[in-house]
Amino acid sequence: MEPRAIPSDGLAFRKMHGAGNDFVILDSRGMAAVCTPALARAVGDRHRGVGFDQLAEIRNGTDTDIILDFWNSDGSRAGACGNATRCVAAEWMAETGRDAVTIRTTRGVLRGEMRGEAVWVNMGAPVLDWRVIPLARDVELLHLPIAGDPVAVGMGNPHAVFFVDDIATVDVAARGAEVEHNPLYPQATNVEFVEVRSRDEVRMRVWERGTGITLACGSGACAVAVAAHQRGLTERHIRMEVDGGWLELDWCEDGVWMTGPVARVFDARLTPEFLDGL
Repeated sequence: MEPRAIPSDGLAFRKMHGAGNDFVILDSRGMAAVCTPALARAVGDRHRGVGFDQLAEIRNGTDTDIILDFWNSDGSRAGACGNATRCVAAEWMAETGRDAVTIRTTRGVLRGEMRGEAVWVNMGAPVLDWRVIPLARDVELLHLPIAGDPVAVGMGNPHAVFFVDDIATVDVAARGAEVEHNPLYPQATNVEFVEVRSRDEVRMRVWERGTGITLACGSGACAVAVAAHQRGLTERHIRMEVDGGWLELDWCEDGVWMTGPVARVFDARLTPEFLDGL
């Protein structure tokens, strides 16, 4: 393995967000990967570091244009991060002048495309096998034996999707923290609460494992699109209001496509003093 190499003058990063779901982006192309659990925790601290919902590290691809690794703010690895994938895809296409990009993640190979002014990312096919999501045992995925009757979907991360009559009455922090570590989910789970407004529009709030409440969640939005259609509540193409704005989802034969806003906030550098000992 290549040695971890942090430049002597500190570590450059970019802050971005997609519908309020915010990220620190590290670009490790041309060098060894630098992120560790300790670094992710330190940078993710919103008081003593930078703060993020997820950290994404870009590496050189071999069979794809780039590789993306994802970290949560508690130092754990994330299996997928749809909004960060879309933000990185937008930056890469602007940088190269191309209108498509292939990205390898632990989720598999994902594809990003420019369609007019919008950046769409294919987050892959949903995982509908209890062993792969993973769950602790074989249960009916459309009606989990958890209070509230959620749906289980895998989108690189495990998800538990609850449909509610009035999302304003849901204590997302309390219920999300409780369900995150339900014994049925051996690797914990993201938790989504959804109010269906029509056949093509829903409202979603989310609790992300390893992070907490976030303003949006790309893999969670994809899981909701799948769960809602499976329950017969929506069509395959929907608009979704999240705490941070709007996303658009389209569950196609080749996977769940997602689009939404992309914003670059600032470029900065972590100081050598901050990085010392991490």
